[in-house]
Amino acid sequence: MRSDIQPNERAFSSKEVAEELGIATPTVRKYGQILERNGYEFLKDGDRRIFVKSDISVLIALRDSDKPLEDTAKDLVFQQKERLEGIDETQIAISDTYENLPHDPNQLKEFFRFLVSELAAAREMNVQLKNDMSELKTAVSRLQQDHHDISANIGNSSNKTYAKIEKLAELQNIQYETLLEQEKQKSDYLQKEIQNMRDEQKKEWHLQHDFNNRLEIVVQKPKEKWGWIFSLFRK
Repeated sequence: MRSDIQPNERAFSSKEVAEELGIATPTVRKYGQILERNGYEFLKDGDRRIFVKSDISVLIALRDSDKPLEDTAKDLVFQQKERLEGIDETQIAISDTYENLPHDPNQLKEFFRFLVSELAAAREMNVQLKNDMSELKTAVSRLQQDHHDISANIGNSSNKTYAKIEKLAELQNIQYETLLEQEKQKSDYLQKEIQNMRDEQKKEWHLQHDFNNRLEIVVQKPKEKWGWIFSLFRK
């Protein structure tokens, strides 16, 4: 347990330390994890780190170091251990507090001032925690709303796209049916024309055949009068 903390020393939250150092709150947590990984001791309330002035100085040194963070953290941990070597480690428990209360009024006053300071720091941390939770709930609510809006927009866009595709497919089918009907009509017309041409050709062939037959009959009658020939052309 930390034994270098003064009775009336102020405690700082991660957010306050971040504002003090001009860095982001996650960066403060990152620095704390690096320091703890190398053996640094923080005052803690459960899993929550409580920072004092000496911790802020260590974080500033870590922030401003030109060396790798792990190397700097090892140096800072070594300095902390050296600082704590000459200090007797004490543990304050509720059961021992009342037994070991000082009898000197000035010491009592200082002791109660320390308690008031700790209570004020704890109260401030609770308020900060509530504010952080409120901000987190607000952020989560906004993210959920954004997710809902994005999903709705995607759904609407998909529906519109699908409707456009259906409309284009319908127009394409109509155009295809129209072209198919036009081609069919052209084919029917061409078939009729071809049939008409065949009928005309067949008719002309029959006429020619009849003419040839009559001509042959006339040619085979040498003693007939020339009037037969002229009669052929009158028919």
